[in-house]
Amino acid sequence: MAQKIIQGNETLARQIKSRRNELGLTIEEAASRAGVGTKTWCRYEAGESIRMDKCKGLCKALNWRVLPEQNAGTHDDIFAQEYKTHEAWSSFLENTFGARAAMSFALGSDILLDHINEDLTELASMPAGSHLGQLSVSLLYEGLPKQFLMHYDYDFLYQMKCTLQSMRHRAKYDQSIAAHSVMEELLFYLCNEEAYILIELNSEINIPDEEDVFSEEWVFDLFDDIDIVSYLYSDLYLNSDHPYHFLQWNDQQFYTK
Repeated sequence: MAQKIIQGNETLARQIKSRRNELGLTIEEAASRAGVGTKTWCRYEAGESIRMDKCKGLCKALNWRVLPEQNAGTHDDIFAQEYKTHEAWSSFLENTFGARAAMSFALGSDILLDHINEDLTELASMPAGSHLGQLSVSLLYEGLPKQFLMHYDYDFLYQMKCTLQSMRHRAKYDQSIAAHSVMEELLFYLCNEEAYILIELNSEINIPDEEDVFSEEWVFDLFDDIDIVSYLYSDLYLNSDHPYHFLQWNDQQFYTK
């Protein structure tokens, strides 16, 4: 499926350049913060289009929560109907939690796979044992639990990629979907977070069931708890025997009977 884009325009280009200068950043520094090349950043400031999956990095570089509001029509609308033919569209998620859930997984898993592949490529050129914290830029690192930073190496990312591809395969063939491991819970959670950012950036969203627009909590309904946030995104220190410790992430612990 073609990447969604925000159509470039002179107003947005001026706002990006003005904000960069306000922060005292060179083009090279801003591009590095955003996780893009300097040529790509120059295209942003020239008024060319911006891929939606690059907006998060752009906003991070400029300390913006979202891109400044533009005139109607600036944003490409995201329509759930378009994603029903996506290879990772899950009829199970749609029927159980609504179209928002199915679209979030399809869209979010695309973005997450891009982040994983980018980091795998960079780690492959570094010494064995290198981790995400050593990369110049990693959009994936920002969303992962910080306690286990030293474990996020090439092998971990490869496992993460294979697990996500398996989940997308289950979605494609309309299989019942549940998170059987912490790794799968984490991937569902990250997919939803990535999709939420894109949908938030969109000024007009057309989803069949209006309730779905506000249902970003579907992942916790899927898990039947909020343990992933309570344990992995809090100030708790987890011992090695804790079910949410990194050493247990790939164990089949949930809904196994």
